[in-house]
Amino acid sequence: MTRDSGGIAVKAGSGRMRDGVEERPLRQYLATMAAAFRGSPLRRTLVLLAAGIFAVILATAYGQIVLNGWNRPFYDALQQRNMQAFLAQLLVFFEIAGALLVLNVAQQWLNQMLHLRLREALTRDMIDEWLRPGRAFCVARRGQIGVNPDQRLHEDAHRLCDLSVDLGVGLLQAGVLLASFVGVLWALSSGFVFHLWGAAFQVPGYMVWAAVIYSGTASWLSWMVGRPLIALNGDRYAREADLRYSLVRVNEQIEAISVASGEADEARRLQRDLGAVILATRRIVSATIRLGWVTSGYGWVTIVAPIIIAAPVYFGGDMTFGGLMMAVGAFNQFHASLRWFVDNIGSIADWRATLRRVAAFRLALLEADTADGADDRIAFTRSPEPAIVIDGLEMDVPDGKIRLSEPHVTVRPGDRLLVTGTLGAGKTLLTHTLAGLWLWGRGSIQLPRDAGLAVVVRDPYMPLGTLRAALCYPRDVDACRNEDILKALERAGLERLSSLLDRNARWEHELGNDERRMLSIVQLMLHRPDWIVIDDIGDLATGGNGERIAAIFREELAGSAIIAMGTEEMQGDLFERTIPLVRARHRT
Repeated sequence: MTRDSGGIAVKAGSGRMRDGVEERPLRQYLATMAAAFRGSPLRRTLVLLAAGIFAVILATAYGQIVLNGWNRPFYDALQQRNMQAFLAQLLVFFEIAGALLVLNVAQQWLNQMLHLRLREALTRDMIDEWLRPGRAFCVARRGQIGVNPDQRLHEDAHRLCDLSVDLGVGLLQAGVLLASFVGVLWALSSGFVFHLWGAAFQVPGYMVWAAVIYSGTASWLSWMVGRPLIALNGDRYAREADLRYSLVRVNEQIEAISVASGEADEARRLQRDLGAVILATRRIVSATIRLGWVTSGYGWVTIVAPIIIAAPVYFGGDMTFGGLMMAVGAFNQFHASLRWFVDNIGSIADWRATLRRVAAFRLALLEADTADGADDRIAFTRSPEPAIVIDGLEMDVPDGKIRLSEPHVTVRPGDRLLVTGTLGAGKTLLTHTLAGLWLWGRGSIQLPRDAGLAVVVRDPYMPLGTLRAALCYPRDVDACRNEDILKALERAGLERLSSLLDRNARWEHELGNDERRMLSIVQLMLHRPDWIVIDDIGDLATGGNGERIAAIFREELAGSAIIAMGTEEMQGDLFERTIPLVRARHRT
């Protein structure tokens, strides 16, 4: 068992690593994505759209066979200069083309709807799995797999759905056309007679075997040349995600960067990330050009290949011009189906790279609660007893473990407990542990059943929307009465915000950290939780806020149990007990 830089236990695997993430078999990636769609509420819609596409492709294949058969009488009429037969065949062509046009438009609409619904189903599933209680927090601290989840949920999921639909429909269409035209091409080849040195002989299915050999060679060579694109595309997506994260980070921290005159340093960082993206993209361009020599070369040869293959029979006088064109048409349809792999090797490589990023992230989400051994996890239980009971708690960190100086701690309603420690002693870690986010260590935490636990962090979250909605969060805005909000703001010394309650804004930019932390106290007064955990009470109670918070704890929150993290200087009448944190380091 090893630990990453965030202190989280990670099983040491024997699989190959890429970008810090262990490689999984392709079947495992496919299985997790299939499970996502099986459990989706849009599953029925997806099945109906796929069935509709399949039906349209079958009908189109039949129309293509009819159109291929039309080649013989049409070109024979041209060869014979028969105007009446020529005009009759033109009418037949427009009837066939009209039907195929309707089918093509129907398939295009079904394709677009499948794109849309598939993306909706996948993104909804990923969001639901990501935002299950505690999962996003855990995965964010499990190394590279937790970096840039927004990229995987948005761009990568979108790209995966587009590629899956395009490649899936294309492969299905190629398979149906292949099955449809193999019989046609075999039947046409049955009449081919070769004359060589005065002897005549036949090769059963001659055009079929020629198409198989021709397309098989192209597919094999394309795979050998294009295979590196799988790894190169995966690397490019990772570098793109790094650049996007850096840009967002600079934008979010622009005030601090500007105050520190750090623009030049951040510009160098962004330029370095951009350089990594450019380098990864240039490698893809080089690999794509190499692949282009193969695919384009075969594309040009294919223009004359079926004519060259059938030429000995035609020049031997055993085939009419119409028969030659019918054979060429059937060969092209058959060959187009066989060379689907050649035409899509780049997209297949892109699809595999994108599948890996999305599926690996989903697997990490699903395994977030079970990835580590049970012996290294803190046990969380619920009890009808109105108390928080902490027994033998030890929290693992990279260089050792952190524990309370008392092995058994019980906190009952109305209790006031101050947990003390110096900077870096692990007070925030204990806050995360009591909130059920940090799972790695030993011991147990027993929480009251059906009792609300509120956690006040150093950097409170302010959702987008009105200030009123932010104060009521995560409850509905109607759950908070206006008079209660106004009274709570006054008690917290934030009366100036009373006129801004219904204003929409990004409040994390509008308000300073001190005001946002005091708004957390306002939330506590509105929600009246039974159990409260506060990270860094000393920072919260700076200036004139100390007496104000103490009064709120004595009056509005008198019945709530409070566990606060702070320093020894915070000891006073507000807290009944003080328990220090103890850090034990690994022996070297």
